[in-house]
Amino acid sequence: MSFVSKIFGDANIKFVNSLKPVVDKINLLEKEYEQLSGAQLREKTAEFKLRINPPAGGGESLDNVLPEAFAAVREASKRTLGQRHFDVQLIGGIVLHQGGISEMKTGEGKTLVATLPSYLNALSGKGVHIVTVNDYLSRRDATWMGQIHDALGLSVGCINHEASYLYDSSLKSKVESDKEEIFKGEPPALDVSLSTLDKERDIKGGFKVVHEFLKPVSRKEAYAADITYGTNNEYGFDYLRDNMAFTAGDMVQRPYLDSPGRKGGGHNYAIVDEVDSILIDEARTPLIISAPDTDSTKLYQTFSKVVPNLKENDDYNVDEKLKAVSITEKGIEKVEKMLGLSDIYNEGGIRYVHHLEQALKAEILFRIDKDYVVKDGEVIIVDEFTGRLMPGRRWSEGLHQAVEAKEGVNVQKESRTLATITFQNYFRLYSKLAGMTGTAQTSAEEFHKVYNIDVYTIPTNKPMIRKDSPDRIYKTEAGKYRALVREIKERNETGQPVLVGTVSIEKNEILSSMLEREGIPHKVLNAKNHEKEAEIIAQAGKPGAVTVATNMAGRGVDIILGGNPPDHELQNKSIENGGLHVIGTERHEARRIDDQLRGRSGRQGDPGSSQFFVSTEDELVRIFGGDRLKNIMERLGVGEDDVIENRFISSAIQQAQTKIEGHNFDIRKYVLEYDDVMNKHREAIYRLRKEILFSESSKDIVDDYLKSQISNLVEFHFSQPDTNVEELSESIKAISGPDDNLHGKLIELSKTGAEGIKNYLNEYFDEKYNAKEKEITPEEMRKLERFVLLRTIDELWMDHIETMEYLRDSVRLRAYGQRDPLVEYKIEGQKLFQQLTETIKVQVANLIFKVGLVQRPTVTLKTEEKRPDIFGEEKGATQIEPSFAKATAGRSERNSSQPITRDEHKVGRNDPCPCGSGKKYKKCHGA
Repeated sequence: MSFVSKIFGDANIKFVNSLKPVVDKINLLEKEYEQLSGAQLREKTAEFKLRINPPAGGGESLDNVLPEAFAAVREASKRTLGQRHFDVQLIGGIVLHQGGISEMKTGEGKTLVATLPSYLNALSGKGVHIVTVNDYLSRRDATWMGQIHDALGLSVGCINHEASYLYDSSLKSKVESDKEEIFKGEPPALDVSLSTLDKERDIKGGFKVVHEFLKPVSRKEAYAADITYGTNNEYGFDYLRDNMAFTAGDMVQRPYLDSPGRKGGGHNYAIVDEVDSILIDEARTPLIISAPDTDSTKLYQTFSKVVPNLKENDDYNVDEKLKAVSITEKGIEKVEKMLGLSDIYNEGGIRYVHHLEQALKAEILFRIDKDYVVKDGEVIIVDEFTGRLMPGRRWSEGLHQAVEAKEGVNVQKESRTLATITFQNYFRLYSKLAGMTGTAQTSAEEFHKVYNIDVYTIPTNKPMIRKDSPDRIYKTEAGKYRALVREIKERNETGQPVLVGTVSIEKNEILSSMLEREGIPHKVLNAKNHEKEAEIIAQAGKPGAVTVATNMAGRGVDIILGGNPPDHELQNKSIENGGLHVIGTERHEARRIDDQLRGRSGRQGDPGSSQFFVSTEDELVRIFGGDRLKNIMERLGVGEDDVIENRFISSAIQQAQTKIEGHNFDIRKYVLEYDDVMNKHREAIYRLRKEILFSESSKDIVDDYLKSQISNLVEFHFSQPDTNVEELSESIKAISGPDDNLHGKLIELSKTGAEGIKNYLNEYFDEKYNAKEKEITPEEMRKLERFVLLRTIDELWMDHIETMEYLRDSVRLRAYGQRDPLVEYKIEGQKLFQQLTETIKVQVANLIFKVGLVQRPTVTLKTEEKRPDIFGEEKGATQIEPSFAKATAGRSERNSSQPITRDEHKVGRNDPCPCGSGKKYKKCHGA
């Protein structure tokens, strides 16, 4: 305890104690709620809703209803799942409702805790999103916890990558018959939990997990539910897709228009499970929807053959702390010689330099079976935090293609960004954000600064009795691995279950082969054999079980002593043998990942132990002074197999982890500072799109744009020393089409000045517009207006995204001139955005009289991506065709009537310049 805490007391303990009176109120209601029938308990929901949102307005606050709502949830849980919320779970639920982070140890029932605030906040009628780390957990939790919400009369939806669902209790009989079939003559009682049933499907049946409680529905129906479960990726991508929709009906998340005092009904309240993983580890991964663009596979292959001939410290330098590689002048000369170039910068341009840099990164910084694996002819990224494969996810800026060329697999095309958002800015859309995890305190500062949410440590229901031993430190990696095998063998012989955590697939397989040579039976869990994950985890708590796993087993995995389903005899044996012993084979960059691994042991008061084995050759130790430490050990005569348990060395390792965490925080902060600039632009463009989609008539918007363009043109020409009415006439006809009488009329009106001509032209365009509307019917004209507005916005917005990316790269160089790159980015970005809004008006005005409606077949759609780290991407399912010139892009697969341009529109020499200057194209950008 710190000196300040000793004097003033621990702030966390004080806060938790302040919530106990609320818990007492909930407990006092328990007897009363036990007396209610199922129908009466269900009626409580309607009563709460009426108190919160009475017809006359001025309802009660959610805080006022909280004790009764939590009591109702606890009672529903007892009746449906046979699980009663502990007092500490009620405290965790209150923290979540207040928009905080509940840090709860493994096995404390975080999933059950989330039912309390999700039910309470859903009573407002605005919808609640519960965010999980993968599709399986969203299905499991929607099914498992859906029983509670269904008993209380709330609807539960589930969003997965491939499908979406609603919880349907009428399907219960099907589940019961499945239990009979799966367990045959050896089942536990039929009240087995659905999560156990799901694991048993994998173990005994070997077939795909399907929850019959979940009925397939449209995505919109799943979002319309009171409570919706889904992954961060799906919520984010649906948000981007909704902001690319061509009709309000195509939007799937709850539609909304911004209004004073709130951020919007579509993003009311979110509870994020494993909040540190999603809001921090994933926060360097902007979501991107993109489409294939250029094909430069030959260059990737060329440079993949060049870089292996370069030598470190001679042709290039590596900074392992920053994970960066830079080529030297000597290296450049060598590359030029191999490519037959005299000057790569002049002859190859920035394109060649870009390919060279990416090929170097791929060759030097990215390693097979650590950062990625090659499977079925594809390069698949391995998540550094979870150890899981991420099929479809791709690094961007050509890095993934460079790795593909390095490994000799098919190099895929590059892509063009259509829409993008960072997780930080997506989750800050919510009016209220909360989260839960077992490890958040080490990142409390980042949660507060970025998301304005605080972390509170919730006490465990039973005392934690796990023994965490000091690190064992060895001089060499070989000595460490020999010691690991000896330790595992000793524990195995005593019958104690052992979980060994490795940082990569490569290390995972090395240790496994050593155990095989020693004849130690064990199971291996990594991204290569993830299909058997449920079976391996189910057996990992049995006496004498040895499980060697990557980070896959470090988060969200519940290892039950004695195995799952529980066997009391085996459970007692595992407990007698000391419970689960966790061994870490080296320290991870983030302390949270180490803590997650330790957290697999000692759940719900179970016995257990943990220890990390470290060597001076481990990556983390080596980068932060491992050689110096190794020299000291050699001077002291420490042998390869000798072990040191030194708290100063362990402390130095923790300091190194803290430095890396701080460095990664700085990277995320840097990305966010730049994205905040882009986010203001994004919000403005998306607000404009929603206005178009939800407005009664898009005619007013087009009319404003036409009047704005007329005003700009007239003012520009009348501001010149010699007003040229002929050129003004040509500019107007470029918008409205041919008119032999217009020139003469403008000459006649020129004597009245600019205002007289403006008034005439406004009436002139009104007549033209009404004539066009009469020609194609008002209904079709509204469709046409929306199409022109939305396609213009989308195409120019895509260009703006690219321009801002280029700007971000270029402003970095301004630091050499003693100017702040971020300030420069903000100033230049604001100018570019003003140009964007003006260009939208100009282009809409120039196109509205030139397009018509035709019937066309369903459009083939493109791809969706997600970027891991600052530069990654993930392919998915959404597809949008980006070309505006032919205007063939569609609103969705459901729509077949789509406007297209009659002819490919090109800017004529006498047309107004699209930049919005008011000048003719030939005298402006066409000069």
